[in-house]
Amino acid sequence: MFPVRAIFFKPPPSDLIGRVGQILVLLLVSVGGFHALAFAQAQPPSQSPLDSGRARDSALHEYRVGPRDMLVVTFWDEPSLSGRFRVEEDGFFTFAMVGRVRAGGLTLREIEQQLRKALANGFFRDPQLSLTLDEYGSQQFFVVGEVRQPGAFPLSGPITLLQALARAGSTTTEAGGEVVILRPKEGTATVGPLQPDEASVSEVLRFDLLQLQRGMLGFNVVLRNGDTVLVPRAETLYVLGQVNSPGAYTFKKGTTVLQALSLAGGVADRGASGRIKVVRVVSGEKKELKLKLNDLVQPGDTILVPEKFF
Repeated sequence: MFPVRAIFFKPPPSDLIGRVGQILVLLLVSVGGFHALAFAQAQPPSQSPLDSGRARDSALHEYRVGPRDMLVVTFWDEPSLSGRFRVEEDGFFTFAMVGRVRAGGLTLREIEQQLRKALANGFFRDPQLSLTLDEYGSQQFFVVGEVRQPGAFPLSGPITLLQALARAGSTTTEAGGEVVILRPKEGTATVGPLQPDEASVSEVLRFDLLQLQRGMLGFNVVLRNGDTVLVPRAETLYVLGQVNSPGAYTFKKGTTVLQALSLAGGVADRGASGRIKVVRVVSGEKKELKLKLNDLVQPGDTILVPEKFF
């Protein structure tokens, strides 16, 4: 029989165990934080309720007052002068001690400053007042083009471009890559949608539709009375001949010959990829162009893939 020896292990000190535990906890927190950060970075940016509130406030500040809008003036220095005031058809309203005050086409801040200046002219040293909008009049805007429900819509408050498109049922599958706002000249009465070449158009604003839908700052502008929102139809190009799916395709800016061929399923087995031609209308005349695969195409181009010689 061999002698049996009892072997005892001395347990590590308690402070060492504590330090090891702290290290493990820190590692777990760090890993978890890393994953949380990665997850947060992977998520698309979203608009917080605070941002939404700020957007609504900004829209209200940019709103242009029009006929039949109802204004509420709160005059802190002389409460008896406070009240509700309807903007008349000529864009003015009457205020005690001041008389006719212009409101049509102005923002609430501009009207407030104008009224404060008039009251300070011999009546009050530093008039304190606030101006709000209580009711909206019969202002309207128009949405036409590639939307599901085109027509005229009441401008019942600050309406942004995205909200206008939503009211029209959103864009169709035939919509192009941009949206246009046709803005009438100040004081022009609009009874129907504007056309881009009309003399009454004072401003043409163009926005990238995809960037607008992604929430790009500065794109989601506030509409004004008489604005026409136009969503043009997407431009097309044609890929014909020896390709797998010949036909018409939606043109997108920056499309190359190679990308256009891929839209049509690529060159077929019988296609001569070395003799591809592009037919383009230039100044009303058709011209055949010899383009490289990395050259850009234009809307209306026809890409022809001939058959191989056997």
